[in-house]
Amino acid sequence: MKKNPVTLESYTVLFVFLAFFAVFSLEMGVANFLNTMINTSFYLLLNVAFWIMGVAVLTGAMAGVFSEFGIIALVNNLFRPLVKLLYRLPGVAGMGAISAYVSDNPAVISLYKEKEFRKQFKPYQIPVLCNLGTSFGMGLVIAIAFLTLQTQYEGNFFLATGVGVFSSIIGSVVSVRILMHYSKKHFNVPKDEPYLKKMNGDEFLRDTREGSFANRILESSLDGGKNGVDIGLQIIPGILIISTFIIMITNQEPTDGYTGAALEGVGYLPSIGQYLMFLFKPLFGFTSPEAIAFPLISLGSAGAALGVVPEFLDKGYIGIRDIAVFTAIGTTWSGYLSTHVGMMDALNARVLTTKALFAHTIGGLVSGVVANYLFQLIILIIE
Repeated sequence: MKKNPVTLESYTVLFVFLAFFAVFSLEMGVANFLNTMINTSFYLLLNVAFWIMGVAVLTGAMAGVFSEFGIIALVNNLFRPLVKLLYRLPGVAGMGAISAYVSDNPAVISLYKEKEFRKQFKPYQIPVLCNLGTSFGMGLVIAIAFLTLQTQYEGNFFLATGVGVFSSIIGSVVSVRILMHYSKKHFNVPKDEPYLKKMNGDEFLRDTREGSFANRILESSLDGGKNGVDIGLQIIPGILIISTFIIMITNQEPTDGYTGAALEGVGYLPSIGQYLMFLFKPLFGFTSPEAIAFPLISLGSAGAALGVVPEFLDKGYIGIRDIAVFTAIGTTWSGYLSTHVGMMDALNARVLTTKALFAHTIGGLVSGVVANYLFQLIILIIE
């Protein structure tokens, strides 16, 4: 680390901190602000961070078993043509996308911890695993949550959800390709370098444990699960710090006033969003400023964002087209502000974190725009 004297940035950071403290304290009261901040952080620890750690442990165990018994090598051969075409990555990256889709963002990190998975990638390709996994995180949960609304509300939720899932793939390609550009520059990779790593000698061979079939399954799953625990611990700071801030500037004041409870907020972002409808309406097709809350909350937690959808449908804030856009943005972003810092740290790519955040922001916006116009096009065709 560099040793620097007190400079202008010292005063700037102090001013921003005091301004942040003053804004929330004047709105909520000092005691309520501090209590809400602590209680929200604790809520996120119990209900989000530990849940993600549980996912990471299970996917880590799966990755350990897959690595031990050669499934990773098999998947690499199956997915190679498609993954190479879309993402310029080894075929085994497809397993990372699938594991994140059925669980959550850090699932891809559990795979990365396995040597058999990691050895397929070149150094500059490792950082983009963060954006690839996050592009599909909680995708199955989001899709199921919207499909279950089919029986309660009017509209073709199956079509909307399908359009959203397809659009999220488009967004993932944009996010990965942008970050790949910056990663290549960081690693000084020539433009004409092949995308696939050339395997030499015993790199074609996989390491296996000694012992019986049952012992190998048990040991590989337990070792993989331990990697999941490490991943869960690494991403906790990012989840608690960033999600707490996002939630507190997005959620509204309770009807009975501030009490210092978890998840209370000042509601500034939706208020600001009203003045940005001229931008959100042509991009995403939103007809109500309240709809902006879903993508904003998705920045910190896609699971939390799902909670506002039934209320929005009941009040007429959103329609079936918005479900397609929500599916796309929720799947692509899937709380990336909460997990990106920790995931990039786990990938030993902290230096590219800001580039990863920028690339993923663009990817999520693209997926929402594609979902909006693709859904309108399909409706015009079928009607």
